[in-house]
Formats: sequence, C-alpha cells, structure tokens
Amino acid sequence: MAISKKRKEELVDMYVDWLKRSQAIILTDYRGQPTKSVYQLRTKARTTEGELHVVKNTLIARALREVGMAVPDKLLAGPTAAVFCFGEPPAVAKTVIQFAGENKTFTIKGAVMSKSVLDAAGVRALSELPPRPVVLAQVLGTIQAPASKVAGVLGAGLRQVVSVIQARVDQLKAAEGVAA
Repeated sequence: MAISKKRKEELVDMYVDWLKRSQAIILTDYRGQPTKSVYQLRTKARTTEGELHVVKNTLIARALREVGMAVPDKLLAGPTAAVFCFGEPPAVAKTVIQFAGENKTFTIKGAVMSKSVLDAAGVRALSELPPRPVVLAQVLGTIQAPASKVAGVLGAGLRQVVSVIQARVDQLKAAEGVAA
C-alpha cells in the first residue's frame, strides 16, 4: 500500500526527532524473524535506552541527510529495522549483538554515528567498549597518575631533608654525650 505524501513527511519528521536524540543508529535486517522475537529485541533494547523501529529506507535516508549524518546507501537496502541509541551506544550494540547471536536469521548491517558509518564488525567493536563510568574512571586515573607522582617526588625530597636534619641532631646529641 502506498504511503501518502503527508504521512511520509510525518515519518521523516519523526525519524529526524529520533536521530537528533540518539547518539547512534544501528541498522539491521530482520527478514525471517517472527514478530515475537522482534518484540523481544524491542523490549531488550528499551532496557539499555534504545528503541527498535522498522523504517522505510528512503525516508530514513532523507532524515539522515536532514540532520547532517552520514547516509550509508549500501546499508539501506532490503527490509531495515533501526535501533536508535538514546543511551550509551555500546550497551545498545551489545544487546543487538547478543540477539543476533541467538537468532541466526537476524543480521546486523552496520551503524551510523554522526558522520561515521560502521560495518557489522564496527558494531561488534562498539559493543565491546567499556561502559561510560569505566572509561571516565580510566581517564581520571590517567590524569591523576602524574599528579600523584609529582606529589611523591616532592614528598620524598622533603623526607630526605628531614632525615638529614634528624641525623645531624642525633649526631650532635651523640657528640654532647661523649663530651660530657
């Protein structure tokens, strides 16, 4: 059934809104999947702040152009279900990868992150990234390490000066004790 021009505009506007709110979009081929399993993925995706929607390729391409994202024409062929990543893309990608592993007819075409297009291997690599709090902790540790080393070096210098002074005091006390 043909979609009216007005409905197409509504869909593009809806896609544009989703794209503006999402950090990435994972494109999949859901051919051969029972409705029940697609619904299961939809539910799993929501737990990681993602949303799965079956999209019309030409309209999602138009929406991608509108928001200034890369348009992967090769990935927009055949039936497409898009998983919008409103939360952290690695968590959503991990959910989609796990689902694809459990359902052999479900395939991941790739993903779009801003102006970058990822293939299926790129989506797998994205899913293996650590969660944001872990990355922030690693960055903080990297920043703090040089500061703690500087503090250690400065502290060691002060400890050496204090040790030298204490040794001199001990030496003078020992000299007094011998002289008395």
